[in-house]
Amino acid sequence: MGTGVRWSLRLACALALIATTAGCGISTHSGPTPIAAHDVPFQLLNPTTPSTPANPTTPAVGVPELIYLVGPGNHLVAATRDIRVPANLNQILEALFEGPTYAESKSGLQSFVTDTSAQATTTVAGGVATVNFGSDPIQVFGPEQTLAIAQIVFTITEQSTVTGGVLFQIGGVPIEVPTATGALVAGPVTRANYQPQAPLF
Repeated sequence: MGTGVRWSLRLACALALIATTAGCGISTHSGPTPIAAHDVPFQLLNPTTPSTPANPTTPAVGVPELIYLVGPGNHLVAATRDIRVPANLNQILEALFEGPTYAESKSGLQSFVTDTSAQATTTVAGGVATVNFGSDPIQVFGPEQTLAIAQIVFTITEQSTVTGGVLFQIGGVPIEVPTATGALVAGPVTRANYQPQAPLF
């Protein structure tokens, strides 16, 4: 083989090697080379910073308070409700107006304070609580009406600040309420007026 042919073959091989190296993506530059935006992974172009919840909501704190429902034997039964702090008598009465839970109803408990939309404002002076209803929350009569009054009286007098009984008003006007004897009284009524309906402890 002649010398010219050998040099031609060597040149062809060298050119082929250079072409192969370039095709494999090996950079021949000595410094950094800019990369086109469309060749950069999306998450590198738009990095996200993990978010931290701001001012996480603190769960509402409730305190257990007793309300009184009516059991199958027409005796009052205490039930616990969680009342948002600071708990007051108005909130406790609202819980009473809502009546028994589904589970309580299934177990035979009920309430004769039947108007669940009733609003009441309660004040305490000298140990006597005055409950002023916007409308009559009791829409039953006879023994059931007496049980409804007993529910309210026992629920309110559960509070240690109420030591002298409960007065009732509707729209700011004092009213008489029935007691266990059937008598209508205007003065403060206490648990003693509803002993036949008292819980069976």
